[in-house]
Amino acid sequence: MSSLSPSHGRLAREASAALGAGSALAGAFPGFAQRPAQQRLAAEIADTVEALDVLLAEAGTGTGKTFAYLVPILLSGARTIVSTGTRALQDQLFLRDLPRLLGALGVERKVALLKGRANYLCHYRMELARQEPRFQQGPLAVQLQQIVDWSRQTRSGDLAELDGLPEDSPLLPQVTSTAENCLGTACPFWSECFVVRARQRAQAADLVVVNHHLLLADLALKEEGFGEILPGAEAYVVDEAHQLPELAAQFFGESLSLRALTELGADAIAECRNLPGALAAVQGPSRALEMAARAARAAMDALPSRGTASRALAAVDVEPAFATLVAALQDLVRALEPLREAAAGFDTCHLRATLSLARLQRWLDETGSGSLPDAGFEDKGESWSESGSDPVSVHWYELTPRGFRLQRTPLDVSEPLRAHRERSGAAWVFTSATLAVAGGFRHAARRLGITQARETIEPSPFDWPRQALCYLPPGLPEPASRDYTRRVIDAVLPVLEASGGRAFLLFASHRALREAENCLRGVPWPLFVQGSEPRHALLQRFRASGNGVLLGTASFREGVDVAGDALSVVVIDKLPFAAPDDPVFEARLDAIRRAGGNPFRDEQLPQAVIALKQGAGRLIRTETDRGVLVLCDPRLRSKSYGRTFLDSLPPLPATCEIKDVDGFFAGP
Repeated sequence: MSSLSPSHGRLAREASAALGAGSALAGAFPGFAQRPAQQRLAAEIADTVEALDVLLAEAGTGTGKTFAYLVPILLSGARTIVSTGTRALQDQLFLRDLPRLLGALGVERKVALLKGRANYLCHYRMELARQEPRFQQGPLAVQLQQIVDWSRQTRSGDLAELDGLPEDSPLLPQVTSTAENCLGTACPFWSECFVVRARQRAQAADLVVVNHHLLLADLALKEEGFGEILPGAEAYVVDEAHQLPELAAQFFGESLSLRALTELGADAIAECRNLPGALAAVQGPSRALEMAARAARAAMDALPSRGTASRALAAVDVEPAFATLVAALQDLVRALEPLREAAAGFDTCHLRATLSLARLQRWLDETGSGSLPDAGFEDKGESWSESGSDPVSVHWYELTPRGFRLQRTPLDVSEPLRAHRERSGAAWVFTSATLAVAGGFRHAARRLGITQARETIEPSPFDWPRQALCYLPPGLPEPASRDYTRRVIDAVLPVLEASGGRAFLLFASHRALREAENCLRGVPWPLFVQGSEPRHALLQRFRASGNGVLLGTASFREGVDVAGDALSVVVIDKLPFAAPDDPVFEARLDAIRRAGGNPFRDEQLPQAVIALKQGAGRLIRTETDRGVLVLCDPRLRSKSYGRTFLDSLPPLPATCEIKDVDGFFAGP
């Protein structure tokens, strides 16, 4: 057992002992080794749980933070919600880690896994899909039959059980429900509902594994008809906590997409099958809604891919197109009104149309435009705060090749996060491998609404001087230079030759990625390019290749784990400052400036540091991994803030000499 301070409580000592050499865990897990950093972290978490306190904890890669929070939680017996950043980590905790830990610790706890609605089959929606002509033939018909066959034998309804169903299958939104289109207790399949059953299991459990979206829904009681996930929870563990503020901004905001509008029209028409005469009243307004939504997208075609609502409506033809869209939604609301009593499906469609109308009007109201028709509806049920007041928000849009998304995003979610946390009266543990900046939690605490908390940093226990090297290529131009990406590739090629490929090349933009792909054509290593196939398939082929070079963007900076020799180089082309065309980020910087703060120091720099730490964290995943981190951005040496980035990384040696890279790969 590692030495603990006398101030640590009984639970802390038990948790530390359980993670020590010669413990039951050591006998149950092959390759288990005592990790003092893990024991210290477990002790801090145990004391936090006993004191119903708040803890901010950074645990470097290799610390073993998952066991460090699960062991004290399980030993404490406290009713707990563990929230993760990804579904993959949810499955790992529930299917692998928790069963083995419970057996090794010899304790009995009811555990449950709860995912969002989009992960569970909806019987009612599946039956509607079976009647759709577009799903009657071709590959989609085969996929639908696969789902139908599986639905007769699954117990959980979790679509992750289905092998071979593409992640981007257009069937998935057709056979799952949303909070808006769920019929609730009026559904003919209510007694068989997989979401209801999963919620019931969660409410009866001692520990529930959720993701951050569900955690936020639980805190705000925002999903109608279900209530809390775990009433009276005594502890919350938020893993990958650095993701929570951005996800909370999405959650406490509002969104309206072209797909949601077209699906609304299609669902309204589908409901007419069971009510003679309804089609005559509903089909016209539904088709008009789809046409108006697509016309609005066409009117936005000349706009940048992202921008503010005011910029969008200042463009020619956009404001009239949205006026038509408002009118189309109003017509559909009126058409559905007399049908609400006839069937629960019509009632739900009417509610969705009304909510969509209110969201659209709120998005348009930001511009102060008086020429658009009024929605005629005030939606007070989706307010982000207890008081119902609207926070300072930015209204913006995002375009895809065939769609749009209208967003209303609050700039600061620290207050609702603080209010929900304090109302819970529970212990809270916020942990991540990338939560601190320059050795402190000031940035994370501000964004999470935390004014006072315990703090601990446990660095990665890896032997960084032996296992890793940081290469800073000399002579590169400023990142704004037109030939920057080509020069980066020129500087990286000697590294790839020394490593024999086996590399991630991470770029700040898709444009740079495409340029790099062109520059690397003809290299002797297999190239794997983000977007060419689903991410999981791309990673699987990269691992199997043994010497591949994978080109990716920001999405590959986290949630990707490639241990062993398959990945020995991580290249980051530029310091990952947020994109200048992000309207939410720009509005947040303006708000900091108006409040007398320093936008660069208070927001841009710490966010970029955390993003860089995430990317660098892909390199060394185990005690036996070896690799080179290549940081190309010359601002690391030419700007004073470069030292903040370097000081936030693990203590790996740095060099500007390519011969040192050659020597690293030539060595043991």
